[in-house]
Amino acid sequence: MRQEQQFVSLAHERLDQLRAEAEAAMLFTIAQVSTGLQARVERDVGVAEHSASLAALNAADSGLCFGRIDRRDGVTHHIGRTGIRRDDLERTPLLIDWRAPAARPFYLATGYEPMGLRRRRHITTQGRTVTALHDEIMDLADTNRTGYESHDADEVLLAALNSARTGRMGDIVSTIQAEQDRIIRAPRRGVLVVEGGPGTGKTAVALHRAAYLLYANREQLAKRAVLIVGPNPAFLGYIGEVLPSLGETGVLLATVGELFPGVTATGTDSPAAAAVKGRADMAGVLAEAVRDRQEVPEKDAPIVIRHDDGELLLDWDMAVEARHKARETGLPHNLARPHFVFRIIDDLTTQLADRIGADPYGGPNFLGPDDIAQLGKGIAASAEVHAAIASLWPPLTPQGFLAGYLEDPTHLPEHEAELIRRTATAWTGTAWTGTAWTAADVPLLDEAAELLGEDDSAALAAAEAEQARQIAYAQGVLDVSYASRTYEFEDKHDDDSEVLAAHDIIDAERMAERQEEADHRSAAERAAADRTWAFGHIVVDEAQELSAMAWRLLMRRSPTRSMTLVGDPAQTGDLAGCDSWQEILAPYVGDRWELARLGVNYRTPAEIMEYASRRRRITDPAFEPPRSIRSTGVRPWELTMPLGEVARLAAAETPDEGRLAVIAPRELHAELAGLGQGDGPLDLSRPVVLIDPRQAKGLEFDTVLVVDPGRMSANDLYVALTRATQRLGVVHPGRGRPAAGSSSSTGRVRPSLPGD
Repeated sequence: MRQEQQFVSLAHERLDQLRAEAEAAMLFTIAQVSTGLQARVERDVGVAEHSASLAALNAADSGLCFGRIDRRDGVTHHIGRTGIRRDDLERTPLLIDWRAPAARPFYLATGYEPMGLRRRRHITTQGRTVTALHDEIMDLADTNRTGYESHDADEVLLAALNSARTGRMGDIVSTIQAEQDRIIRAPRRGVLVVEGGPGTGKTAVALHRAAYLLYANREQLAKRAVLIVGPNPAFLGYIGEVLPSLGETGVLLATVGELFPGVTATGTDSPAAAAVKGRADMAGVLAEAVRDRQEVPEKDAPIVIRHDDGELLLDWDMAVEARHKARETGLPHNLARPHFVFRIIDDLTTQLADRIGADPYGGPNFLGPDDIAQLGKGIAASAEVHAAIASLWPPLTPQGFLAGYLEDPTHLPEHEAELIRRTATAWTGTAWTGTAWTAADVPLLDEAAELLGEDDSAALAAAEAEQARQIAYAQGVLDVSYASRTYEFEDKHDDDSEVLAAHDIIDAERMAERQEEADHRSAAERAAADRTWAFGHIVVDEAQELSAMAWRLLMRRSPTRSMTLVGDPAQTGDLAGCDSWQEILAPYVGDRWELARLGVNYRTPAEIMEYASRRRRITDPAFEPPRSIRSTGVRPWELTMPLGEVARLAAAETPDEGRLAVIAPRELHAELAGLGQGDGPLDLSRPVVLIDPRQAKGLEFDTVLVVDPGRMSANDLYVALTRATQRLGVVHPGRGRPAAGSSSSTGRVRPSLPGD
């Protein structure tokens, strides 16, 4: 204990030194006087680098060193959440990063395969104080055993599993198990599917895999960023501190509803409507709807366009031919539109030229090429011409197009169209009034953006105008410089001054370029604002819940197909979800993906898992749950009581330390308002939270009360029953009669309530 305390103190002293150096370097860089664009860029980059380094060092302070391995060859390594080197000429490693190859035996070695180790030591700390050591002697033939050998090699893991929940997920860097480590360190390329039942650590594995990949592929992933997709905002808040605690910030956490820049999905669809919107054939439906916006006049009703030289007629034949030529390009709607526009303008120009330049005796047209070109310029500048063209082939935005489509859905059976139709709303051109985009709308917006294409001609014109303005301004500065030139040396034989000024060494265009603003946002920040960003790696949690349309969106974000998908088909609750990995991946990678399974349940006690599995087998007799590694001795209980009494029950069951969740169908939440949840964002740090089964996905609580299980689907009920780490109660609404099977002989007893 004394020796390990000395080492931990030394490691923290070195960490403090590195932190002070990083802070001093950042402050020094900030204080630099920056003249010129290059100096400002270098300063900003330096500040960003020092800030990131300081954040990583601060994150490593808690639980800095948690392990040690003693090799047979006498070499000893201490393992920690970051790597630290000594302050010597050789930069000798002091603490080994948990992700480094040298640390891997700490997670994988067994008595059967010791991987060259003599001993593995778990170091438990509180703050900077060593509180416990647990040793595992790996080489049982070693007769020179020293130190303390724990009677329970899993004591550190069990202590972590039994600790009270805080409402935020913690890292598992000190307790990663062998099956988890193999997945965490798997190669980055390709699609890796991690399947496991409740409590198997899928989410923790996915997050630590992201941290490992950022460590092992720093150069590539720092540029492209890592995207982590979660099922809902509450879940993202729950896991939000894990990667920063490991010193990693180059990650974008988002729900599918947040993956279209400028749109945050806050609306809600019915499950049936979300299922319709999420089907794969919606891609074809939207494509047909876009084609519907490429119209032509009626055959007997051409569009009449007023012109100074007489009326022009935009008729059916002209529009059909122009539309055909535009569609032949294969370009998206907005990018094909100029081809349609140019063809119509050419045809109208020919029409006008034939009228005013025709020879009445049948000879060649009196107008020459220059005359015809001049007519074309006039037509191209006509507001009425462009209005007529826009009525046939309008420029479209994804939001405007989808808003119009949802007001009048086409190419769907009427009962499905009615499910997704938006009524009593208005679209202002940029936002809804009266309702909001839903999570199921976002993949449709992304699909629409692909079908429409981004017409950036206006943006390019604006950029060119701004560049011209900057050059003109720079030229003005240079003119002032020239006018202010010195005449100190005018007695010289030539006109050249010996003092160089700005106008002597740079021209206006280059000067303007040097004043352009540099983009200092992180890769994750830039990715969040760019719909076409290609991520270096994507992690999807609760992947079985995503619709086919959501997968189309995500696959566009990962052209290299470097992905980690985490989920459990047995927990699929969304009607739009997919319960087959092959069904999800076949359209994109065929059978070129790898499946890894986690079979050990670390979270859910055996008593709760046995109860949940028995309920699950009612609908799936062949169901096999993951194996729980611990038991609490507390069996789940059931009772019947009025919903108005649930708040009192929750107060009685809330642990002194830890968190309690009441999981109930959404339609019952109004009757359970006495729990004090409120209407704001879900706060998982509160002692008691009220959530529905969908919100509970991926979360865990010390105690769970499941209310009215009869209203839940089999999958949703399975999710709800497997969120507890210590105690589970099931409440059936009624007048207070004990539920069937709740007698003390079964171990399910009614808890005492205050006032009983």
